[in-house]
Amino acid sequence: MIELHADWDGAAEAGARTLVLLHGFTGDTTTWDPVRNGLRRWGKTLALDLIGHGQSPQPGDVAEYTMDACADQVLAALDRHSIRCPWLVGYSMGGRVALTIAARRPERVAGLILESTSPGIEDAEARAARVREDAALAEGILARGVPAFVTQWLDKPMFADHQRLSAERREAQRAQRLRNSPLGLANSLRGMGTGSMAPVWQEFAAFRMPVLILAGRLDAKFAGIAERMRALLPQARLHVFAGSGHTPHVTEPEAWMQQVDDFFQGL
Repeated sequence: MIELHADWDGAAEAGARTLVLLHGFTGDTTTWDPVRNGLRRWGKTLALDLIGHGQSPQPGDVAEYTMDACADQVLAALDRHSIRCPWLVGYSMGGRVALTIAARRPERVAGLILESTSPGIEDAEARAARVREDAALAEGILARGVPAFVTQWLDKPMFADHQRLSAERREAQRAQRLRNSPLGLANSLRGMGTGSMAPVWQEFAAFRMPVLILAGRLDAKFAGIAERMRALLPQARLHVFAGSGHTPHVTEPEAWMQQVDDFFQGL
């Protein structure tokens, strides 16, 4: 079993809330730095480097990178830290991991905080097209290296609001992504890209845990997905940040944390 790198506040306490933080593609545990202190108001936090990222293993076998394999790796990390039923806080790819765990093992999930994420692609042709797209991106990473890919990745419109950040913060964001390896990122795309993920939309009917859904209006695709998720999850709360793109926790950390505070206070 792959053992994921973990950054943990301390020992689990019986009855205490624990928040497990799952980053997005090209991220690592430090992805959560803008909001982590605020999240600690609501419980201990365990941030994980998902497979192929940060300080976690980067094996050559793509079978280790499937969404189901990653879900099992996260659950094994929870068991190592004696965490039975945490809140899962997932951004983008990490949100897809959280949704997969909630669909497969709902008894292990106290609640979900999901930012800019997707429950998967339902249409088989669209899913196959996304697999081909991710495979091409993976080949590009291996051929041209991580720096060229990160430049291409951050040039996506969904990250345009990062121009509001200071030059120092933008450089820190880029430097973090550059710490990842070509093989880890390529295999992550191949094994657990959105097209490779079994969609979990149909499992929403069985969800009973509280859910907070967050997205940025400037990221129209994921704002639309968030609104559809909210329509299918009557117990969920949705907030769309008018001035944010794909990463409101980075570009609007205070406003992001206010939504989380309001959500927990309302439980």
